[in-house]
Amino acid sequence: MFIPFNRPPYSGREDVHVLQAMRSAKMSGDGPFGLQCQKWFEATLGCSKALLTPSCTHALEMAALLLNIQPGDEVIMPSFTFVSTANAFVLRGARIVFVDVRPDTMNMDEALIEAAITSRTRVIVPVHYAGVVCEMDSIMDIASRYGLYVVEDSAQAVTSTYRGRQAGSIGHLAAFSFHETKNLTSGGEGGLLVINDQQFVARAEVIREKGTNRSQFFRGEVDKYTWVDIGSSYLPSEIQAAYLWGQIESMTDIMEARLTLWNRYADQLRSLVSAYHVALPTVPEHCTHNGHMFYLKVADLAERTELLAELKAQQIHAVFHYVPLHAANAGVQHGRFSGHDRFTTLESERLLRLPLYYGMSTAEQDFVIAAVLSFYARRKKS
Repeated sequence: MFIPFNRPPYSGREDVHVLQAMRSAKMSGDGPFGLQCQKWFEATLGCSKALLTPSCTHALEMAALLLNIQPGDEVIMPSFTFVSTANAFVLRGARIVFVDVRPDTMNMDEALIEAAITSRTRVIVPVHYAGVVCEMDSIMDIASRYGLYVVEDSAQAVTSTYRGRQAGSIGHLAAFSFHETKNLTSGGEGGLLVINDQQFVARAEVIREKGTNRSQFFRGEVDKYTWVDIGSSYLPSEIQAAYLWGQIESMTDIMEARLTLWNRYADQLRSLVSAYHVALPTVPEHCTHNGHMFYLKVADLAERTELLAELKAQQIHAVFHYVPLHAANAGVQHGRFSGHDRFTTLESERLLRLPLYYGMSTAEQDFVIAAVLSFYARRKKS
């Protein structure tokens, strides 16, 4: 039995919508399915505007453009994140200031942000790791006191909440991912820019339409459209939106299935916490998560390497996660670490992600659980 790390979510509802989009007279961006998806997110998040993008990377790039990031500006974020979080701002000439993570949630430590602020700081980018939302009250308070913007990297956090508020609805801007590894996908790739600050809405439409006022033209607000600002092509196709709409229709089933799998892992592997130096994911009481990811944090890098090899031998595809950005060549070139790296490297080297995907059977999950428990049972005997 081969157990993949991920299978793209597919409910069966996508087929009819994708075929309808393929046979329609509107296959480019912002067709009926695209507009329908955006309205759904606007209603769900209570945001000023939601704009589908070809990827979360594009949504983050749009955020950097909207905030008018200039060379030499500084952007605060965790080092334990995907490269797109940093690249979006580095492309505009920003310097990245990395802040250490909390060992419990692997989110940026909000208590360290203030010390990282300088006269050049413009933006704070909290990354909601594994679908667990950062301490947004503290982050928004710091941003308000220093006149900074907050861009939530909510790539992994669709439907997660913080003190009753949806991830992506708290910062000035936010970005979601619909990559095939996420809870919802728009056909393998896809993203969403969320605008919670009304001042950015009009310009976001221009930037997304290659720097033109084309959206205003289609609404009949101008008699012709022209080049009015910088921008790029940040519209996904109608086929992507149609696939995403099928996922949204099945969202309750998808989320419940993932949370059931997540909870079974937690229940069945909890014994490892007391018997071995293993940690399971932490979800604060004031947060709800979306079952995006289940990980173990083992004793050290050597133990992780052994466990990964053991799982691979049993045809189970488990993986580690990010190599901290501040240790990468580009991270050294384009950023710096604020304070001490107490936990980012140490905890990232312990972390191992187990397979979890919509459609994973109980038998498949039991096979993974048995392999992990067997690994530790043998270590105890030796």
